[in-house]
Amino acid sequence: MTTALLRAAYGALVEALLTVEEDESWLPTGCRGWAVRDLTHHCLSDAQRALVALHTPTRSDPDRDAVRYWADWAPDEAGAANGRRWTRVAASMFLDWEQLRETYVGTARAVCAAASGTDPAGRVRTQGHVLTAADLCSTLAVEATLHHLDLVEHLPGRPPPTDAGWAEVRRVLDGLLGARVATGWTDERYARVATGRGVPDAAEAAELGSLAARLPVFS
Repeated sequence: MTTALLRAAYGALVEALLTVEEDESWLPTGCRGWAVRDLTHHCLSDAQRALVALHTPTRSDPDRDAVRYWADWAPDEAGAANGRRWTRVAASMFLDWEQLRETYVGTARAVCAAASGTDPAGRVRTQGHVLTAADLCSTLAVEATLHHLDLVEHLPGRPPPTDAGWAEVRRVLDGLLGARVATGWTDERYARVATGRGVPDAAEAAELGSLAARLPVFS
């Protein structure tokens, strides 16, 4: 099931990227300071990390699961700024948009193939932690879904993230908050507010109550 989730999330992001033309690759995204090219390079780096992880088995016990993995990613303004600069410089080395896009597309498809051939209960290493392959696939699907949201912010009419991806994002956010919240909100709105992509209005903050002070849960 988790492999199917990853295929759906990556497949939807690939489908959206394949609609982007050269001129559109310079448009801004929902990630501050990043154009479509920069965001695509960031997603490429994540897919490359996934390939390494899926080929780095270990017998060590997992120290993170699909929810607790995200607890490490607290807001960090200085680190985020440095990351934005590095990504923009690295992405600029691709002079041709199609080359960057196709490199991501090929890598994303390779990740899905590798995941399909990996035991979901197998243990892998990534970002200094040990997770099961199934939990790794969840983290990759969550990131792909959120960045899909970022991608289409200024690209109307493009294929949206999948329902399965949104459901996993909501499950992870609820898990981090320790409660099932924002049940009346759209998946997109909940994701924006809970990850710092948006700020709750007065009514939303009142509904969240004390949980509002804990947002964003990761960024």
